[in-house]
Amino acid sequence: MPTAIAVTSADLALPATDRQTPAAVVVRPPHAQPLDEALNELGAVLEHHGHLVALYSTACPPDHVRRLHTLRAVLESDRFAILPTDLPPLGLAVLAQQLRQLSLCDFSPGLLACAARLLAHYVHAGALLGSVARLDKVPMDLRSHLLSWVPGAHFAVLANPEPHLVRLDRHAERAAEAGLPAPGFATRLVWARGQVSGEWVGGVLARSWQVQGAYEVPLPAESAAWWGTHKAAEFAAAIPDLSVLYQLVASVRREECRWCGLELIGDRCAFCCAPTAVPGAAADAGHRTGGTARPRTGNGPGGAPEASATPASSLLRRRGLAPVSPGGVPGPEPGRRTAVRAR
Repeated sequence: MPTAIAVTSADLALPATDRQTPAAVVVRPPHAQPLDEALNELGAVLEHHGHLVALYSTACPPDHVRRLHTLRAVLESDRFAILPTDLPPLGLAVLAQQLRQLSLCDFSPGLLACAARLLAHYVHAGALLGSVARLDKVPMDLRSHLLSWVPGAHFAVLANPEPHLVRLDRHAERAAEAGLPAPGFATRLVWARGQVSGEWVGGVLARSWQVQGAYEVPLPAESAAWWGTHKAAEFAAAIPDLSVLYQLVASVRREECRWCGLELIGDRCAFCCAPTAVPGAAADAGHRTGGTARPRTGNGPGGAPEASATPASSLLRRRGLAPVSPGGVPGPEPGRRTAVRAR
């Protein structure tokens, strides 16, 4: 059976786009489901599917996150991965949908779970906001916060993969360009309206980004907490083609976890969180050789082939996708984001 993908609320389980994609497992919050009932439910899921990957956002309530870890601890299962993500709620829902599609492929559970971190980089997630005064998930300068107090102000905010903010005028719905950097590859747009009209998202943004399709879903309950306001229309654009998703994941070098033995990509295992390299190992190797240890590259003996040398990477380039580094995920390093200001 395919690896099960879980989310923390029903509004994060987007409808399948085909008949083959399996449904998402919903781990309900403590106030909605007793612990023994949740244990029986997830125990049955693990018995049926073998492995379970649960995603949650930074807006997920702390007691709900504790419930996830409690379930994993009581079940004493190393086949239950719990993955936090910095994506906004609707972006998380799109990512979970992609993982559900990939669960039907020949990827191992460890590889599928690690793919969440990789694919998150290719999700363009943002929102149309009526205020950014309480927005703390996206770095911005003081001027942008002050503009929130201007009556009738609206902001187009891109949270992932890079923060970007644009102040919209009252004629924004008739504008030709959205002002937000568009994805460099084919995407499908999912959007949800809150207390702000979503016409700009479904019209201007969809045309500007030249998406292959757009459809509306209910706004996730966690969106207001993530964006700091109920005046939001959230959107997320992601790769809809399963073959492209498959090639994207397959192009990354695979390794075996030193602790649990599962297959992985990136710098750590998604199930046991063990790093791929022992901290300080490179430095120790440098001391033993009398110099600085340098990783091997290229196709020589003992060296991993570069991503650009694989057929999968060539296909990704033709589709506008940058090849992924064999050692991890593309994009800026954590902590390198800088404040953005409204234009």
